[in-house]
Formats: sequence, C-alpha cells, structure tokens
Amino acid sequence: MSRLVVVSNRVALPGADQAGGLAVALNAALQETGGLWFGWSGRTVREASATVHEQRDGDIRYLTIDLSRDDFDGYYNGFANRTLWPLLHFRPDLVDYNRETQAAYRRVNAQFADHLAKQLRPDDLVWIHDYHLMPLAEELRARGVESRLGFFLHVPLPSADLVAALPSHERPFGALSAYDLLGFQTERDLERYQDYLRLYAGGKVLRKGVLLDRDGREFHAAAFPIGIDTPHIANLAVAAMRKPGVKRLQASLAGRALAIGVDRLDYSKGIPERFRAFANYLDRHPDQRGKLTYLQIAPVSRGGVSEYRELRRELEQLAGHINGGHAEPDWTPVRYVNRNHPHATLTGFYRMARIALVTPLRDGMNLVAKEYVAAQDPDDPGVLVLSSFAGAARELHSALQVNPYDIDGVADAIATAATMPLAERRERWRAMMDRISHYDIHRWRREFLSALAATRST
Repeated sequence: MSRLVVVSNRVALPGADQAGGLAVALNAALQETGGLWFGWSGRTVREASATVHEQRDGDIRYLTIDLSRDDFDGYYNGFANRTLWPLLHFRPDLVDYNRETQAAYRRVNAQFADHLAKQLRPDDLVWIHDYHLMPLAEELRARGVESRLGFFLHVPLPSADLVAALPSHERPFGALSAYDLLGFQTERDLERYQDYLRLYAGGKVLRKGVLLDRDGREFHAAAFPIGIDTPHIANLAVAAMRKPGVKRLQASLAGRALAIGVDRLDYSKGIPERFRAFANYLDRHPDQRGKLTYLQIAPVSRGGVSEYRELRRELEQLAGHINGGHAEPDWTPVRYVNRNHPHATLTGFYRMARIALVTPLRDGMNLVAKEYVAAQDPDDPGVLVLSSFAGAARELHSALQVNPYDIDGVADAIATAATMPLAERRERWRAMMDRISHYDIHRWRREFLSALAATRST
C-alpha cells in the first residue's frame, strides 16, 4: 500500500486542537497506512534555516520547517493573503500585487520542495493543500520527484478572465498542471479551471476532468466537496447544552429566538451586508420586533492588514447604529462579539439558534453551514439562511438560499425563517442532514485519495 504524505501551510501537530474536522480526517488517513505530514512550523526566525523539526505519533511523522521573517512577510502576509486571497474571492479591487512578494511566494514553495523531495518515495501519494502551495508540484517535478501528486483548493476559483488579470498568473495558476489530480469544492470551480487551462495556460480539455497541459501531459481534475464529521458534531452539540456558557446564553435571551452568524472577520464573509439586512428586517417586519436576537461571532483575523481593521470599525459602527435605533431597555437586537469560542461551545450555540445566517459574498464551501445542520435537534430544528455564492449551496438545496447583495431579500428570508412552521423546518432539515451524513469528511478524503491512486505519475 502506498504511503500517504500530506503537505499544508500549517501542520496539525500531535496534541493540538483538531476540532476543525480537516485535521481529524487527514490524521485518520495517515493512521491507516502510516505516513508523513509536512509544512511550516508556525515559527519565524531571523534567517532561513535548513533545520527540519520532527515529531512522531505512532506510524506518523510530522516534519516542519521555520521561515525567515522576510519570507513569512512576503509569502504569507504578502502574496498569499494580500494578493491571492482577494483574487480567489472575486475581489480584484483589493488585490495588492508586487513582484517582491510573488518572488517570496515562489521562494518558500522552493524551500518546501527542497526539504520534501528528500523525504519522498516514488510510490508515495502526496496530497498538497490550498492556495499557499499551488506551485509546489512544479518545484517537486524539477527536483525529479515521480510520486503521484494531488492538490486540493479549499477556496473558490474565480473566472478565467479574473485569474488572467493577475500579472504573471501562469506562475501560480499555470503551475497547477504539474499535479496528477486537482480537487475543487464545486463543479463550477472545476469548470472555471478548465476554462483557464484552455484559454490562458495553453492546455486542452479532452473531456470533463481529463486534461492535457501545454506539453501534452495528461492530468485529472474533479469536484470533491468537503464535508464534516457529522455524527461527531451532532454529539458535541447535545453535550454542549450542559455547558455553562451555553446555559448563560440561553438564559440571557429571555425566551426570544436566536439568530446566529459565526465567521472569521473577513471581507469575503459579507458581514456588513448581513448587518444591513438584519436592520432592514427590523424595519420591514415590525410585527416581529423584539422577538429575535442576532448574535454575530467574528474573531479577528489578520488584524495587521488595513482592510481588516477598517472592516472591524465598520461593523462596530453598524451594530451601534442598529442597536441605537431599535433596542429596548430589555432587548438588544444585535450582539457583536470579536472573541473566539471553543468549538464544542459553538455547537451548543448552533443547536439553540432558530436561524443561522451564513451569507458570504463568496466562499469555497463554508463548513459552518453544515455544522449548523448537524447540530440541530431533530424534533425542533432551526432554519439555515444560506448564500447562493457559498459552495455549500450546491449541496444544501433545502436551505433558504439568498443573494447576499439583495438586502431586502435577506431581510425577508430572516422573517420567513423566524415564522416557519415546524413541519417545514423538519422537512428541510431532514433533506440537508441526509446529504451531510452521506457525504461526510471521511468519504471526501477516501474519494480524493482513491482518485489520486488511480492516476499515473509522470
């Protein structure tokens, strides 16, 4: 049996919190055959170092490297987060491009390849994750690596024309053809990649998912929508109802229904639009005034980036404006919290929430939507209001799907969700629960690895 090698920007080291699901699934795959997980240690040092740190847990080896401060700033804070992230989320207006950060991005991928190539065997299955490492296969091939190389893009892929607007777009995006298998969240992302390959990368589409690079080498691509550990989330949610933090939240609502949003503080999540939609809901549906409290949990991310600081200020102003115009002495319509909460506690919040507002402007999948469904009480489930621009919308057809730019439409969806009859709530929830139970995170990784094993390496 082939050894599995996982490569990601960060490594989920033994003993770390792995509640997010992806780490659990990847570790489960590594435990089946033994293997290796390689990536950045999370540490920065003054100068680049050749040191590789190793930990072992049974048959799994965890190898990490440090990055120099300059490489970290250019590769991670620079090209990955200020250039690729906005581009991949359809925001070319926020793309901050310069050649120096792109050079750092290539340099760090080359460092990964230098260290990783020495560890690989020809029969390995190498599974590389996300936009930080798009050129890694090309770097590994240049070092003579013959292993089967797979790549999964966790975020959306924009249209071919948007990708091509990036100067030197062929360096990160054209390099994807060096993989044996590309995985995307949705069929639409796969279609966009095929368009890019054909229009801008000199390749060909023989048939859906069977592709040729500019040199005539065959490789494959497919959609593998990522799932969650559904029974684990359901069990966590039941247990969480006994936690003090969950009980305190429930008591504070004083019998009112709860609407919840849980997002990393990021412009792709559509939180300002969601706040405005909630304000519009209060204006458009005065009969529901005082019956619903909206809790938005948005932990700060990338606080050193100006766009994120401005987003936080905007949300604070919006929350204050909504509460100033609508609050009563015993009721605050919007509770806006920047502090993170343990994953187990969040599942309890999901379970008690009558409505989940998952309305990103663009999202690769959005696992909060799936976790909300898994956390529900089957006898009295809540309602998912879901952006049609989230990858999850391709699977969760029974959610109330909305256009997040349509403020009136989202407002009316909140009102519909707040008054939806129990029978309809159960019917919608059952259909979504069946989907996320059938196609969970373990099936996701099994299908990807099976498809990778079936490819022929170069």
